[in-house]
Amino acid sequence: MLLLRCPLLLLLLLLLLPLSSRPQKLPTRDEELFQMQIRDKAFFHDSSVIPDGAEISSYLFRDTPKRYFFVVEEDNTPLAVTVTPCDAPLEWKLSVQELPEEASGEGSGEPEPLEQQKQQITNEEGTELFSYKGNDVEYFVSSSSPSGLYQLDLLSTEKDTHFKVYATTTPESDQPYPELPYDPRIDVTSLGRTTVTLAWKPSPTASLLKQPIQYCIVINKEHNFKSLCAVEAKLSSDDAFMMAPKPGLDFSPFDFAHFGFASDNNSGKERGFLKSSSKFGRQTSSKPRVDLHKVCIENKNIFTVSDLKPDTQYYFDMFAVNTNTNMSTAYVGTFARTKEEAKQKTVELKDGKVTDVFIKRKGAKFLRFAPVSSHQKVTFSVHSCLDAVQIQVRRDGKLLLSQNVEGVRQFQLRGKAKAKYLIRLKGSKKGASMLKILATTRPNKQSFPSLPEDTRIKAFDKLRTCSSVTVAWLGTQERNKFCIYKREVDDNYNEEQKKREQNQCLGPDTRKKSEKVLCKYFHSQNIQKAVTTETIRGLQPGKSYLLDVYVIGHGGHSVKYQSKLVKTRKFC
Repeated sequence: MLLLRCPLLLLLLLLLLPLSSRPQKLPTRDEELFQMQIRDKAFFHDSSVIPDGAEISSYLFRDTPKRYFFVVEEDNTPLAVTVTPCDAPLEWKLSVQELPEEASGEGSGEPEPLEQQKQQITNEEGTELFSYKGNDVEYFVSSSSPSGLYQLDLLSTEKDTHFKVYATTTPESDQPYPELPYDPRIDVTSLGRTTVTLAWKPSPTASLLKQPIQYCIVINKEHNFKSLCAVEAKLSSDDAFMMAPKPGLDFSPFDFAHFGFASDNNSGKERGFLKSSSKFGRQTSSKPRVDLHKVCIENKNIFTVSDLKPDTQYYFDMFAVNTNTNMSTAYVGTFARTKEEAKQKTVELKDGKVTDVFIKRKGAKFLRFAPVSSHQKVTFSVHSCLDAVQIQVRRDGKLLLSQNVEGVRQFQLRGKAKAKYLIRLKGSKKGASMLKILATTRPNKQSFPSLPEDTRIKAFDKLRTCSSVTVAWLGTQERNKFCIYKREVDDNYNEEQKKREQNQCLGPDTRKKSEKVLCKYFHSQNIQKAVTTETIRGLQPGKSYLLDVYVIGHGGHSVKYQSKLVKTRKFC
């Protein structure tokens, strides 16, 4: 528990908190006024102390580090720390150092002089427990943490930015972040010229735990977002938000309105997408802003986004928000292109450029490729992100190819002077399809990495131990980078659940850093020997893990091998 005895509390207040005309007091879980104190903005005014079980929001100036503190007084205390970057990547580090022995005031002699205690705390670097660099929502979780003074150091090297931090010593009972369902994807159930209907499975936090949950949908034309904090940062990137506090001046990390956030009184109002009175746009700003919009609805699982532009690709994100804690969790985002105004146009493919294609359930898309110069061969590379799609290629009306594609496939056809190619892509009967396609007359212009015919991961049963598994996979004659990731799953995890995993076109940059095992380069001129093995260690006995191998090509495009479910031995 984050408990401080009186002398130590006084010491930390002197070391960490600025002088103020009104005294400040650290919150603990044993204080009856804890919740009231959290709601009091003045309580954490310019404070460097992280409260137990409450999310704080603060600001970082570029290249100006910031340090937060909290104390764990008892050994074997559970601890969870979550850091959410908003509009810029962060570098952060969590470390711990022992508390001064005399800080509790229980010694038999005279207490150490205050300056000596201060020197003892501030001069020690402490033991580093965890570090991270990036813009993902990242976690540090420990079921048994030692007592000590914990330090959280944060730095933004890219630009001024704000962020959120949550720490708790009771992670099992708190659960402030809504839980995702077993299938966290957003489904596009209906697609029109100006409307897109989205559906999703409810959060177990609402359906099972009966906690108040609302869903916030975010729509934009650029990319998907990893957190609601990143969305709010983008929405608030106007003049009001940029009026950040200057170094040395007091400001409250709880004062969201200072950074352009709406006040609590307006939290229930929807932004944009008001069907009856407004066009697709943000109502809170009179001047043109980025094409990003957010609308929050009650505990529903289907929503129609209206007032969209025809023949335009949009990215959709969904966030489950616990209205009790105001903390959120992101679903797996998706994207879709609205229908054209009139007769569907044929999408023109450019030589050597990857094109994203969305196809509704049982729908079809037509693409056209007209090389500008004479060519001997033409190559079509297709990466199906979800279910299998059918591809047909005609050259000047003659059918050259008709194949079903699942995963990554490459087709090389004989060229012809001044030929024009018509590509027909037909979606799956099961649901909407997303894919990436590349057409080129230059054999060296390949954005997709080369793949072996067999993209399965093989696990060696005889080499299984209680803490490791050994796997192998095939490579090619082309030198590529391979990255392997692991994720612990429940024992009842099966093949059907594996198929419901997120978009196969999402690369390793969407994975948590803690899931990464290693990356290495590999190839072999002898295709018969293009196989590599790897032993994954540090696993728990009797646990199931889902293994993923990503191959990353020279153009940066990644392709995932077929996931492999493995289980360590329970007894050794």
